[in-house]
Amino acid sequence: MSWGWINRVNKMSEKQMSKTVEDYLKLPYTIEIFRDETDDEAGWVARVVELPGCMTQGESFPELAEMLDDAMRTWIESALADGDPIPEPRPLTDYSGKFVARVPRSLHRELVQAAGRDGVSLNSFVNMALSKAVAQTGN
Repeated sequence: MSWGWINRVNKMSEKQMSKTVEDYLKLPYTIEIFRDETDDEAGWVARVVELPGCMTQGESFPELAEMLDDAMRTWIESALADGDPIPEPRPLTDYSGKFVARVPRSLHRELVQAAGRDGVSLNSFVNMALSKAVAQTGN
């Protein structure tokens, strides 16, 4: 075991312990919001991507905002009280918006043909298809 690793863990704990709940609430966490129509009464669900299990729901956006603030506050207070690490927001610069995907030639051909039928570029078609696929997973 490396002593350097232990020192880094201790420093992270000291840094975390010096932050208050209010400090964390001011950080730009990633919030995902989606419509929930599974029950008789439709509503909205929000989750904080970086805080595992931190989610809430509301019947309207104003209610959802209030509930989300309460859920985040409770999650952070609990983690601080238990001495658990609190993830910081993901920096937006982590994602360039570009990636390379290798696909079989036959799929490449089918994608180009489908984009042509829709009258859009291959890039636009793949972007739409990926967006739809992610939306269907509910993540």
